Amino acid sequence: MACLPFSQACENNRQPILEALKPRLRDQHHVLEVGSGTGQHACFFAERMPWLQWQPTELAENLPLLQPRCDASAAANLAEPKALDVTERPWPLPLGGSVFTANTLHIMPWAAVEALFMHLGDALSPGAVCIVYGPFNYGGAHTSESNARFDQWLADRGEHSAIRDFESVDALATAANLQLVSDTAMPANNRLLCWAQQSG
Repeated sequence: MACLPFSQACENNRQPILEALKPRLRDQHHVLEVGSGTGQHACFFAERMPWLQWQPTELAENLPLLQPRCDASAAANLAEPKALDVTERPWPLPLGGSVFTANTLHIMPWAAVEALFMHLGDALSPGAVCIVYGPFNYGGAHTSESNARFDQWLADRGEHSAIRDFESVDALATAANLQLVSDTAMPANNRLLCWAQQSG
């Protein structure tokens, strides 16, 4: 296991995220994870929430990073990793459940964030939820000095990367007929946002 692709951030945040996910996913059966990275979250969460079928995904060019850890997992409810580009329409695989993504919205171009929520409006199952973990700005302002430094690092890394404004993301969710049901403070100045389908 020591030779598998590894993210220290995933190692640090996986337990707090798990504790926040469990009550929100207790009535769900299928979860599609967008941007599974090294697979650390996918394997950890699938093993500890055995009632879920967990579908990890990544961009096609990043599957070699994701595949090894998933192959090494003994979790029977962890599906074979699939390629997914959120800007494709229609998506090449059905949702059939809820969606989880961690630390992706600030890496994606804004057009990809828009595409992600557009798809969710079309494809989330009745009663499903969309859960997003990561840093967010509120009222156009950073929530901490560390987030401000991180945002500058993102800007230096690429012009399309930035910590997103919560209000802008929530507006995309609203347009997709999703309603915010919880906004939870997480360690290291992150948030866990949960939207559910609005009835009617």
